[in-house]
Amino acid sequence: MTQVLARKWRPRTFSELVGQEHVVRALTNALKQQRLHHAYLFTGTRGVGKTTLARIMAKALNCEKGVTAEPCGECGCCREIDAGRFVDLIELDAASNTQVDNMRELLENALYAPGSGRFKVYIIDEVHMLSRSAFNAMLKTLEEPPQHVKFILATTDAQKVPITVLSRCLQFNLKQIPQAQIVARLRQVLEAEGVEFEPSALEQIARAAQGSLRDSLSLLDQAIAHGGGRVEADAVRSMLGAVDRTCLHAILKALAARDGKGLMAEVERMASHSLSFENALQELGVILHRAALLQMVPDWLAGDDPDRAELQSVGGLFGPEELQLFYQIAIQGRTDLPLAPDEYAGFTMTLLRMLAFAPQAGAVPARPAQARADAPAPSATSQADGSSWAEVAGSLGLTGMARMLAQHCELVHRDAQRIELRLPAEHERLLDKPFEDKLRGALQQHLGAGVRVTIKVGGGSGNSPAAMADRERQQRRERAVREIEDDPFVRDLVENFDGRVVESTIKPIQ
Repeated sequence: MTQVLARKWRPRTFSELVGQEHVVRALTNALKQQRLHHAYLFTGTRGVGKTTLARIMAKALNCEKGVTAEPCGECGCCREIDAGRFVDLIELDAASNTQVDNMRELLENALYAPGSGRFKVYIIDEVHMLSRSAFNAMLKTLEEPPQHVKFILATTDAQKVPITVLSRCLQFNLKQIPQAQIVARLRQVLEAEGVEFEPSALEQIARAAQGSLRDSLSLLDQAIAHGGGRVEADAVRSMLGAVDRTCLHAILKALAARDGKGLMAEVERMASHSLSFENALQELGVILHRAALLQMVPDWLAGDDPDRAELQSVGGLFGPEELQLFYQIAIQGRTDLPLAPDEYAGFTMTLLRMLAFAPQAGAVPARPAQARADAPAPSATSQADGSSWAEVAGSLGLTGMARMLAQHCELVHRDAQRIELRLPAEHERLLDKPFEDKLRGALQQHLGAGVRVTIKVGGGSGNSPAAMADRERQQRRERAVREIEDDPFVRDLVENFDGRVVESTIKPIQ
């Protein structure tokens, strides 16, 4: 009978583990130096290697050639552990054995010496599921365990493990496996199995696995069956119910062009193919995230990345602020989706929100040449009091991008007949006509219908409400950092215990 890939390709040595180099390095060093702890706790999401690592540790502790970071895999103990029949390796699934009686029975057996190995190794999976009384029963043994007993606990939710248990364990956090490493592992497996594949199909599987190598191998098994012995991109997309990215790129182009009709046409096309709108929002978030990264940090993405050209295309459609805005709207849309009347309504309202708040339509509208020529340079006019404009801007009741426009403008001149604003050139993209009209209308309603409002682009003295608020936030943060650094207790930690103040984690209290 053919063994499933997730079991067949399960790592059997530390060197075969993927994506957990930091944990492997710590454990192998401890084994080489014979610095063994009596209890280990492995935390992390599903399928990242917690139980696999626990079994490798069991082999390292019981290998017949001695406690070693490189178990031989050939001796009786190693083979029996790999086969799941080693008498001194006891695995307990806490999810189905939550009661105190199960734990008491296990702990009573721990008192007896190993039957054939060097140590009795107890692997307790999903340990956070144990009842409070079961945890209490375990505490005494964890505190003073017999010399021949090792506990290896695993959990996907370390927050639910009592602190009394955590304090008695050596804890290791296993991270989600990066997509590139999952793809490399899948490629290795398929080449060894002699299965033909398309690289883009592996990218889809790795994304769908969300950092879980075990899930990716299970999906790979499913993809091989679905594709009749081949792993093809179209078949994988169909299997996953994934959204064809050409739909999403068409949606982004429609957004850039402010083409509401084209936007809805793409949504209807997706609906006609029964595509998942939840997956579409997830994929849209991925595209926006990677496009923003490429735009701000061009060297971040490898030159041979298959998505590079598409992401550069998206970056060419939108500015940094728009990508950030659309990303936030997409993320919020996924959160709101269960509350929507249906997925279709939730998805379309998310896209309409992007359309409503988009600062520009593909390209920045050209400003009249005279306005640019007349734009005053800093020190060229008498600057009105910035705080007075901040009060006015805050009282206009504007929202969205119109409010952002008001917050980034500076007051140049104000009298009974005229109010003149200046928008620094770096924020010129905010000066889109719909938002300019909203700001002008709000000012005329606030100051009188006869007031003439002009907004000129260029210059800037840093007295806009947004700039002043940024300075105030920075000053408050600097004061908070100084207060932390001047605190006697903190100074004592820094001077006597090699402590370090991580400034990026300090946030002032309002």
